[in-house]
Amino acid sequence: MVRKKIPAYLCPMLKATLLKAAKAGGDVLQQYFNGSFEVLSKSSVNDLVTEADKNAETAIFSVIRENFPDHFILSEESGELVSDSNVKWIIDPLDGTVNFAHGIPICCVSIGVEQDGEMILGAVYNPFLNEFFFAEKGQGAFLNDKRIQVSAKADIKKACMATGFPYTWGEYTHSPAEIFEYFIKQGQPVRRLGSAAIDLCWVACGRFDGYYEHSLNAWDAAAGFLIVEEAGGKVTDFKGNRYSPYQRTLIATNNLIHEPLVDIVNGKY
Repeated sequence: MVRKKIPAYLCPMLKATLLKAAKAGGDVLQQYFNGSFEVLSKSSVNDLVTEADKNAETAIFSVIRENFPDHFILSEESGELVSDSNVKWIIDPLDGTVNFAHGIPICCVSIGVEQDGEMILGAVYNPFLNEFFFAEKGQGAFLNDKRIQVSAKADIKKACMATGFPYTWGEYTHSPAEIFEYFIKQGQPVRRLGSAAIDLCWVACGRFDGYYEHSLNAWDAAAGFLIVEEAGGKVTDFKGNRYSPYQRTLIATNNLIHEPLVDIVNGKY
């Protein structure tokens, strides 16, 4: 099958559509936040989906389809909407659903745009904190139009870390609890925000020095990992190999503490 190539002149339209789609999703989330809405469970009792997730997704799709009706879409709620386009939109209409359902304003829209297997655009929008993170491949990363960069912390013992725990626990050689226990026994600050996309963006803007998680989906990190890289950080899998959003483990850092963090998540204390 011959894949459709997107002309270079359409790139500005891609960016404009991404920004508009993220804002549209965020507007829907604001309409539902702290209101009444249906909450359902998916894989486990605390793996939630709400009306807001679904309606935000609908709003995002509408913006994308208006300009790019034949693009490939991968979204948390609808799965794969396959086409032969070389451009794929990877969408989480509401990252941090548990937070959202409990009225905790650490949640966001996350959208990554992939072209020919490479992430070229990423947007993460938290409408409740009025924070819009954006990155374009080779052009840097931004928070509300101001350029951001990762921290300069070089000593992992002084680092502020973030992590997340899976809803269902598989067989891990070094479990999330074991790694977390190691850090807290050292007296290190480790935060669990409940949104992988926001964790990554907070690494990108220097609030966190490092972040690791055992079990992510493509929509959790597609936008955020590009934002970290464009802010000068490093993102890999747990083995230290180049990160792909289609595998599960992730380590993101300011680059300076990356190797020590890879060692720690692999049990090399």
